[in-house]
Amino acid sequence: MNANEPREQGAGGWSQFGDQPPSAGGFPRRDTVIMNQPPPPKPPRQGFSLGRKTIAGLALAAVAVGGGAVGAVAATAFQDTRVVSAPSPVFKAASNQLTVAQVAQKVQPSVVMIQGQTGEGSGVVLSDDGLILTNNHVVVGAGQGGQMTVKFNDGKTAKATVVGTDPSTDLAVIRADGVSGLTKASLGDSDQLQVGDAVLAIGSPLGLDGSVTAGIVSALNRTVTVGGEQEQQQQQLPPGWGQQREQSQDGGGATTLGDAIQTDAAINPGNSGGALVNAAGQVIGINSAIATNGGSSGNIGVGFAIPVNTAKQVSDQLISGGKVTHAFLGVSVTDATGDVPGALIRQVTSGSPADKAGLKQGDLITKIGNTPVEGGDTVVGQVRGFKVGQQVQITYMRDGKSSNLSVTLEEKK
Repeated sequence: MNANEPREQGAGGWSQFGDQPPSAGGFPRRDTVIMNQPPPPKPPRQGFSLGRKTIAGLALAAVAVGGGAVGAVAATAFQDTRVVSAPSPVFKAASNQLTVAQVAQKVQPSVVMIQGQTGEGSGVVLSDDGLILTNNHVVVGAGQGGQMTVKFNDGKTAKATVVGTDPSTDLAVIRADGVSGLTKASLGDSDQLQVGDAVLAIGSPLGLDGSVTAGIVSALNRTVTVGGEQEQQQQQLPPGWGQQREQSQDGGGATTLGDAIQTDAAINPGNSGGALVNAAGQVIGINSAIATNGGSSGNIGVGFAIPVNTAKQVSDQLISGGKVTHAFLGVSVTDATGDVPGALIRQVTSGSPADKAGLKQGDLITKIGNTPVEGGDTVVGQVRGFKVGQQVQITYMRDGKSSNLSVTLEEKK
């Protein structure tokens, strides 16, 4: 075929001259030929909007990705439709995309400051008539020596009383007296979190109410032990940062938290009980602990939050009945000292679920559920996150041989 001859495509009779043939002796100019415009680039995945100078580096990265998507669309738009080419990148629509400022503005009215004579912390509003979720250690600290006071985002204050506490999960619910029309928090799904997700921590660090810090989810399923220093707002170190000690199911004066969310969003004393929120402004964790170096109260960039799914379960029980039921395994464990990491069983309670399943003193637990066991704290923390009646798979070593068994957890009496 002569390259200068018009080429028909389909039944419409389109030619290089357009929809209408030129008048006699007249040829259209090349710059008047109308080409189909490429479709607009698709929106990016959900996340904080990148229009602020404080995250200019991320904004440049987004421009680079966006430019690549437009280039791919433009390159394929002019190709012969009969030629098969690789598909363009597809991005998830984000109709509820919010900026960091918008997320903070949305959530701040739902986060309060809790004050007392001997301590202070933060809390998250659960209902418009004054139910507030916080940490048990905040209630213990603020409640000593007198009644607690809640300070709201608009500056108003109200007295508060305890609805219920659960030291095992370091959670508590209080009620602000004589209030109504509060902005309750939107609770998300902590099971959907992924490492790298953007988060904000909102609370009252060092007495500075309504403070906001930004970061990401640094890790998931951490086991953290918090203990005696909580009344002075001094959090304990996670396993491996300090002295190891035997952990039992009772926990003594310490509380071991399993499945904790680790974040690099700055968390300091006073943030405890406050909100860790995602890019949609949903609460996905209750800030509870920080890793400190040798007892110093200064933040070193590692904070931990209780998953909101755990907090939902506990708070519902506290509100409905004032107490929480907990699963019971029936072992006393300590950290392994050999080459294989795990939790060494020091004692098995007679008649307990562990005893019925066949676990024995001297067994080394290396995995519980889907979680590898690094030490005794891992077992304690994981069991506290399970439900009564739940069947749990346990991997253990006995006489150098690895075995598996299933344990049905019972209610702790």
